[in-house]
This record gives sequence, C-alpha cells and structure tokens, in this order.
Amino acid sequence: MTRIFSGVKPTGHMTLGNYLGAVRRWVEVDQREAEALFSVVDLHALTVEHDPARVRRLSRQAVTVLLAAGIDPELCTLFVQSHVEEHTRLSYLLECTAGDGELRRMIQYREKAGLARESGQGVRLSLLTYPVLMAADILVYGTDEVPVGDDQAQHVELTRDLAIRFNQRYGHTFTVPKATRPPVGARIMDLQDPLSKMGKSHESTAGIVYLLDEPDTVRRKVMRAVTDSGSGVVYDRESAPGVTNLLEILAACRGGDPAELAGTYSSYGTLKKDTAEAVVELVRPVRERHARLAADPGFVDEVVRKGADRARELARPRVDAAYAAIGLLPR
Repeated sequence: MTRIFSGVKPTGHMTLGNYLGAVRRWVEVDQREAEALFSVVDLHALTVEHDPARVRRLSRQAVTVLLAAGIDPELCTLFVQSHVEEHTRLSYLLECTAGDGELRRMIQYREKAGLARESGQGVRLSLLTYPVLMAADILVYGTDEVPVGDDQAQHVELTRDLAIRFNQRYGHTFTVPKATRPPVGARIMDLQDPLSKMGKSHESTAGIVYLLDEPDTVRRKVMRAVTDSGSGVVYDRESAPGVTNLLEILAACRGGDPAELAGTYSSYGTLKKDTAEAVVELVRPVRERHARLAADPGFVDEVVRKGADRARELARPRVDAAYAAIGLLPR
C-alpha cells in the first residue's frame, strides 16, 4: 500500500482553505486508500517569533480539528511531530547532506527572511534549515507520496535530492518520494485579497474563514468579500479573481463545476448569499464535533500518544539504519 505523509503547522487557526485544499481529501481519500501519517508539525512553528503558550494551544486545537473533520486514528496515524524524536535525529544527518546554497535558494526562506529583516527582527538559523527538517519528516517514514500545493513543491524536490544524494554516498537507505498535486480548484484565496491564498497566519483576518468561526461570522466575511469592477458573474481568474474565488468555494462546498455555476447567477449578492450558506453548512458538523472533543481532552491526549508510539515504531529502524550508513557507532 502507498504510504503518504502530510503535516499541518500550528501557526494559526485552521481555515476553510486548509479544509478544502487538503484536509477533506485526507479524510475522504488518503486515510482510506493509503497508509497515511498525519502530523501537527509543531517544531516548524518555532522558526519565527512565537508565543510558547499559543503554539501549545494551537497544536492541541489542530489535532482536535483534524479529528472533528473526520481523521480516524483507526485508519491512519495522527501524531505531534515533537513527540517523535526520530524527526530531529534524522534532520541533523540530512543537514550534513544538504548544501548551504540550495537552502538559501528556497523561495519561502528568501521571502520570510526578507520580511523579518524589514521588521527589524533577526533571522533565525532554523528558518534556513527547516526545509531539511521537513525532508526528515517525509523520509523518516519511507514515504512514497506527499500531497502538496504549489508553495511546497520546491521542498519536496529538495527532499528527493537529499534522499538520492544520501543513497548514492552511503548506500540505499531512503525511499525517494514524489509530490502529488491536489485536485484542480482546491486552492482557496483570501476573500479580501483574491490574489493571495487564504492562510492561517495573515495579519488581517477579514478575508479568512476559520473552521471554528460562528455561522454569523462566516456569513459576514463572505458577504463582504471583494468582487470585481464588472457587473457580470464570470469564471475567469485573470479578469475576475474575486468572483472566481467565490464560485470555486461554492463549487467545492456543494459540488459542481464553477464555470457552469457562473451561468446560473446574475448578481454578486445572490452568489455571495449562496456561498455563505454553503460554507456555513459545510463547517457546521466540524464545529459541533470539535466542541464535543474539546470537552474531552483526555481522549485527544490518548490519540496523539498512541499515534506517536506507532510513528516511532515506523521511524526508528530507518533512522538507525541511516546512522549506521553514515558512519556512526551503534548504541
């Protein structure tokens, strides 16, 4: 069976974009058709300035939301990254395999480092090296496929390069994974800035629908969504990105083709109203299940404990083999 790995970083509350772009597929397809490992990658949240209490709170919330969305620990392995020390054990070996130049060429490093410098903050070394930790996250489990969006494809390419390089230098140790792309239309944009992806950690939250938003909050955000200068409802990301985003959200929530849906609307107002109600109904069961799970923290703790135990069983032999291959004495 194909083994896949996916992670979610606890840097903000999970959004409609996270759900439609990734989590729903994890629930409906990946955990049923593959040997799936899903992780809250909390170590990655430490690469920038952060509040420790908030990272802990968001890590627990992310696990709880994934369970509420339908991730089934009987079908897959759900765990917190920092609970499985093999990730960091392997990361150092891969740092010894990676080159400074290829890490500095990472697009996200250049962008985030530039923002940090502009704001007068120092750039943490971990911001440069975290793609290596991401590679360790993937390689430690012998992962075959990594479902990613465009913004993470470069990191999977680095992972492949490191696996091939390590195998060539020290003997075959790692499976070389491949990136798989989510279905077309899964990229949900910010409602106030339809040229930018709906993200967890944006400073402005006006255009972001969170999975745990109250129904009236969802309706307000969708009804205030930016549209376009024209008056017609058309599906065209170049000329009408705001309306196109609403059509793609509506299609993702209810099913159907966004281009065909465009032909059924004559006004922005009706499109917004229908989109708002579709989103409210889509996230309602997630919110309700989250409330029940949040009231039983012992259950959530047990899920991640068992998940970490299973993850360690899979990871440890491969990391031990990598340590031996690179020339370290066995313990």
